[in-house]
Amino acid sequence: MEADLGKTRFLDNSTPPHIATLVLAAGLAAMSMNIFLPSLATMADYFGTSYAVMQFAVSGYLAGTAVIQIAIGPLSDLFGRRPVMLGGIVLLLAGTLICALAPNITIFMIGRLMQTGVVAGIVLSRAIVRDMVPMEEAASMIGYVTMGMSLVPMIAPTLGGVLDDLFGWQASFVAMLLAGVTVLLLVWRDLGETNTAQSASLGAQFRSWPQLLQSRRFWGYTLTATFSSGVFFSFLGGAPFVGSVILKLTPSALGLYFFTMAAGYMLGNYLSGRYARRFGIAPMMLSGNIVNVIGICTAFVFAIVGISHPFAFFGPLSLIGIGNGLTLPSANAGMVSVRPHLAGSASGLGGAITLGGGAALSVLASSVLTPETGTMPLLAVMGATVVLALAATEYVRWIDRREGSLGGDGR
Repeated sequence: MEADLGKTRFLDNSTPPHIATLVLAAGLAAMSMNIFLPSLATMADYFGTSYAVMQFAVSGYLAGTAVIQIAIGPLSDLFGRRPVMLGGIVLLLAGTLICALAPNITIFMIGRLMQTGVVAGIVLSRAIVRDMVPMEEAASMIGYVTMGMSLVPMIAPTLGGVLDDLFGWQASFVAMLLAGVTVLLLVWRDLGETNTAQSASLGAQFRSWPQLLQSRRFWGYTLTATFSSGVFFSFLGGAPFVGSVILKLTPSALGLYFFTMAAGYMLGNYLSGRYARRFGIAPMMLSGNIVNVIGICTAFVFAIVGISHPFAFFGPLSLIGIGNGLTLPSANAGMVSVRPHLAGSASGLGGAITLGGGAALSVLASSVLTPETGTMPLLAVMGATVVLALAATEYVRWIDRREGSLGGDGR
């Protein structure tokens, strides 16, 4: 049944979803990404493989989500947000069960790639918000959605580390399975269809991509999101190695340090929700990237002077969470507003580019680290990435200065 976009009633799937449903659907994707991170070294020992191979559970997952997003956006524009969201969560549940029972690394990785279906929760929550409200309000609402979502990555690595210490790494995937079933039931009851102008065919959706790819603003927003989140994905690629191998942290202690990053992300998203409508999306993106620069530079200084305490690494980098919380809601709102009638496709295509870049940076970050190098190579990768993010943001601001703010033509 098609939803009335003017009204929302909780647990009524004839109306648009409550914001809590979007938070939990997106949060489920974040949980799938990071609950097991403190267990990577343990899992490598269990499967009898190297840390570099085990880290593919992160970088391969990011690459898989990049690929699946290419289909999720157009499918949701064609068939609607609701059926695609439900299908993505079902795929996650099947993959999670395979991961928990995997007898070897090959079967585990197959299950891990199946888990990528849950990225529908992130892609479609952005598109659903854009279905419901205009661009500046969408930036604020996406900020609140991701602020709530960020509670999950605050808790998930800590929970995963504790579960590993108590029951073994498989317990994280059992927790993931239970969470997935709960969210599936909630989405079934609460998510009403918000796509009131569904496309005629899937082919028509893919043929519409040139409208997006020829838009300079689409590229500006997408590259801002790619490199800003790339700083975080570089951290995801290297931080488990830094924590477990270089700093000798236990899984539960490493999970607690991941809490600082997620707490920063929550704060940044709160600020986006509060101020994006007032200041506009370009200033929010710029301020977030400046915060990222400050965090990385501070960590560089601590590394140069030889301070090796874990908080000297994780503490300054918690600012990356704040910076991304400021930048990404506005970048994503701009991305899906370039062509509002293609919001699903824009969210999927832009998200695919973002996560594809994130996967590459995650692999790069993990490959440059050894016990002898310390944290400097990782910080160098993150520093170069944030410079590119600033350049992409400045490109958007240059277009705004020349042509005015985002208009209906999306150029």
